[in-house]
Amino acid sequence: MSTDYYEILGVAKDASPEEIKKAYRRKARTMHPDVASEPDAADRFKEVAQAYETLSDPKKRQMYDLGGPSMNGMGGMGGMGGFGGGQAGFDFTNLVDAMFGGGAGGGGRGPRPRVRRGQDALVRLDLDLADAAFGVTKQVKVDTAVLCPRCSGTGAEGESKPEPCATCHGQGDVTQVQRSFIGDIRTTQPCPTCRGYGTVIPHPCSECSGDGRIRSQRSLNVKIPAGVDTGNRIHLDSQGEIGPGGGPAGDLYVELRVGEHEVFKRHGEDLDMVVKIPMTSAALGTRIEVATLEADLADTPEADRTTAIDVPAGTQSGTRIELDDKGVPRLRGHGRGKLGVTLLVQTPTKLDEQQREALRQLASLRGEEETEVAVQRQHKGVFGRLRDVFAGQ
Repeated sequence: MSTDYYEILGVAKDASPEEIKKAYRRKARTMHPDVASEPDAADRFKEVAQAYETLSDPKKRQMYDLGGPSMNGMGGMGGMGGFGGGQAGFDFTNLVDAMFGGGAGGGGRGPRPRVRRGQDALVRLDLDLADAAFGVTKQVKVDTAVLCPRCSGTGAEGESKPEPCATCHGQGDVTQVQRSFIGDIRTTQPCPTCRGYGTVIPHPCSECSGDGRIRSQRSLNVKIPAGVDTGNRIHLDSQGEIGPGGGPAGDLYVELRVGEHEVFKRHGEDLDMVVKIPMTSAALGTRIEVATLEADLADTPEADRTTAIDVPAGTQSGTRIELDDKGVPRLRGHGRGKLGVTLLVQTPTKLDEQQREALRQLASLRGEEETEVAVQRQHKGVFGRLRDVFAGQ
């Protein structure tokens, strides 16, 4: 096998560290014994790992370029750290990092901070249609982590303080070495004693057990703007979970759900309602008063609780009348939507003899003693109308 590390990796002698890393990544992906099927795959992979171990370290590379000890098969190199005893020792963290571009294993992370930002919180709030339309201030109850009142977030009891971890000596992680057919493999992981913090709390707070926070329910007043709808969220900065170690709080989101109304049907910023009127009123025309959404608010003046609608004579059932600025206020913008009033003409179902006679006289006056059925033709498209023109209709 070749003893030229540059030849093994397939790079020039003046290759940059990044070129060496990329070359090793390509070789390692194809020569790993779990991938390659050749009988000498293990030896070739060991050779590539040893070449990368030397050329990726500036000091080892300088010694090699100056004519330092050669590989001599796969032995020797005892004077270079990590190659003693004929074994190619290397850090598994560096291997994975070279192959996949990540920092697997957590090598070099150092201790993680005990004080961190808290998570965001989400609560849901049910609203009536009128409150959603015109805005309201509601009280919500939030069950989140709050600052521990006993230790004020330090996690330590009394005057005690965190101390350096004896297992990792304050590093936050520990390294384990395992022997394998390719040499000593070192893996780095968070310290099991301090859980990666680098410090331990010898006397944890009896209230929060060292976390610096406790669970508690609190009440907040939330201002709901006019025009909100189901699915809208109110963002409250720094009202979420207090972070571990008394860290800054996350944010709170209040998600709104607007209930159905017994009279009004909402379509965005518009409202719809159905009003029943007598047959005689529809025929003769009339003026009616209908309720507005403001009638649901306790402090609405009496004059604003209803609005007048003129019903033209001869109004048919299903006629829709639209009233401007009687709908829902626009959430982002000015003005309000429309209130659509659909008129449902009621035909009397119970008549006394006098009423029947009056209707007979009306039918006679209108020449409607005999019922005539008029079939309404469906709306025709362009081609249908052209066909009628050519047919002389």
